[in-house]
Amino acid sequence: MPSKTVLCIIPAYNAEPTVAGVVVGVRNTLPDAEILVIDDGSTDETRMVARSVADHTIEFPGNQGKGAALKAAFDFAVERGFETVLTIDADGQHDPAFAPTMIRALDNADIILGTREIGGRSVPIHRRIANLISSAATRLVSGAQIHDSQSGYRAIRTEVLRNVSARGSRYEYEMDFIILAARKGYRIAEVPISTVYGTRTPSNFRAVRDAIRVLRVLWRHRAGAFR
Repeated sequence: MPSKTVLCIIPAYNAEPTVAGVVVGVRNTLPDAEILVIDDGSTDETRMVARSVADHTIEFPGNQGKGAALKAAFDFAVERGFETVLTIDADGQHDPAFAPTMIRALDNADIILGTREIGGRSVPIHRRIANLISSAATRLVSGAQIHDSQSGYRAIRTEVLRNVSARGSRYEYEMDFIILAARKGYRIAEVPISTVYGTRTPSNFRAVRDAIRVLRVLWRHRAGAFR
C-alpha cells in the first residue's frame, strides 16, 4: 500500500514539548504521508508548533476530548480521499519506527492496533491494571482477540471510518470504535510495539474519570448483547 495514501493523525493537548518530535519521527519513517495535528484547545503553544511542522491542522477553541479530535480527523480523512489513517499520540510515548510495519499489516486486516507489552515493568502499575481489565472486557463484548484496547497507535482503512460511527468525546471513543468495528466484521490484527514512558508530556488519561467512561461503554455493549 503506497504511503502517499496515508494520513497520519496526531491528537494533541498541551503537547508543546513533544509534538514536533512526533511529526519529525513520522516524516522520517513515512516520508510520503501527510500529517494532521488536531489541537484540542491547548493552553500552551501546541497549535503554534503544529502549524510550523504539520501539513494540516485542526484547532479547537476549547478542550473537547480525544474522541472529538479523532472524529474531526476521521471526517477530514474521508472528505480528502485518503485510503488509510495512522493515529499516533502526541506525547512521544509511541515510537514512529513501527509505523511502516503497521501500514504494511493492513494488507491482511482492516484495523491494526499497536500493542504494548502491558505486563512490562516500564508501564505504570495503575495503567497495567486498567488496561488488562479493559482489554479482557473488550474481548468479551467484541469477540475479537484484543490485548491492548487503550492503545492510541492504530492503522485503519478509511472504509472502516465510513461505516463505523462510534460514540463518546474522550477516551471511551477509541474502545467504542473497536467494539463496533469488530461486530461489523472488520478484521482486527495487532503489531507489537515498544512504549517510552517518562516523557515530559504526561498522558492526558485520567484514571478514575476516564475509567468510568470506559466502563459505561463496556456495560452498554454487554447489555446490548443480551437483548
